[in-house]
Amino acid sequence: MLEDIQAAAPLGFLLSFMIGPVFFVLLETSATKGFRAGVSFNVGVIIADIVFLVIAYFSSFQLLENLSNQPGLFVFGGMILLVYGIVIFVKKDTKKASLKASKGTYLGLMVKGFLLNFINIGVLAFWLGLIVIVGPSLDNNPNRILLFFSSVIVVYFITDLFKIILAKQLKRYLTKERIIMIKKGLGIVLIVCAIVLITKGFLPKEKFNIKQGIERISE
Repeated sequence: MLEDIQAAAPLGFLLSFMIGPVFFVLLETSATKGFRAGVSFNVGVIIADIVFLVIAYFSSFQLLENLSNQPGLFVFGGMILLVYGIVIFVKKDTKKASLKASKGTYLGLMVKGFLLNFINIGVLAFWLGLIVIVGPSLDNNPNRILLFFSSVIVVYFITDLFKIILAKQLKRYLTKERIIMIKKGLGIVLIVCAIVLITKGFLPKEKFNIKQGIERISE
């Protein structure tokens, strides 16, 4: 049991620093809206990860094969992300009131975190491949698999809390002009991530083997 937790902890820590749209939106939300807003957004992200894990566990092999044969799913997710990035980039709403969050806003941020993570089909592919690779090393024991991935998620969430706290310290240095720059920078990051996803959808199938790609990373 302890060995499984020890093996999961480094993975959860590394996942928290995977550069992607969620990473940057979390930092921006925490810096501009505060700790509670950042946590609310992150809870939504974690819920999406848990949903993906449940889907991956019960349909890992078949769904992994379907993803490999239907890269158009990446195009669909990428297009949604592209639109979202463009909206953030061109939006000029920088009212000071946006720095404060209400209870309703917290729920909205949670939904935002969930959707932003959920539309990225690459996240599902990652969890699928990870289960396929890690499962045999855990003897495909449901209890060990549950413990391992629960530990990954917990460490992931705790590490994100430290990121939120550090980002919150930047709030005192945020002027209206800097907030505009941050949002435009975030929009560019999301657009780039969207283009990467869309590009994956047009790659030849022989170059789009998710399982082999994850196995090469784990070696």
